Amino acid sequence: MLDDEYFMRQALQEARSAFDAAEVPVGAVIVADQRIIARSHNLTEMLNDVTAHAEMQAVTAAANVLGGKYLTDCTLYVTVEPCPMCAGALRWAQIMRVVYGAPDEKRGYSRVSSHLLHPRTSVTAGVLADECGDLMKRFFARCR
Repeated sequence: MLDDEYFMRQALQEARSAFDAAEVPVGAVIVADQRIIARSHNLTEMLNDVTAHAEMQAVTAAANVLGGKYLTDCTLYVTVEPCPMCAGALRWAQIMRVVYGAPDEKRGYSRVSSHLLHPRTSVTAGVLADECGDLMKRFFARCR
């Protein structure tokens, strides 16, 4: 059985793709029945779209794979804590579980309210947090 670290490493691969493309390095995968059904990374620069976060892209892809808008039996693995916009989308999608790596001290959803996610959504924080956070730090150091 594959574990949280395995799937977070898959999300980290996506984040590295974002890093290489000069996007904020956030990566996400959505898993159903131990199988990755969607993967994405930030595309805000490429698409010139402030809503093109990794989580939003992955939710859309997963819904297309499943043929419906609800992700009630899915887990999202994302390298950085979702922002309030993404948390709202995850609420509407009724995702079962969110696993994230590094906290977002400035823009994470938990800074606004822990009630942005669906009431049945469980959250696991800090999976490979150091690796996820280091990639973000390297990106922003490169930008300065």
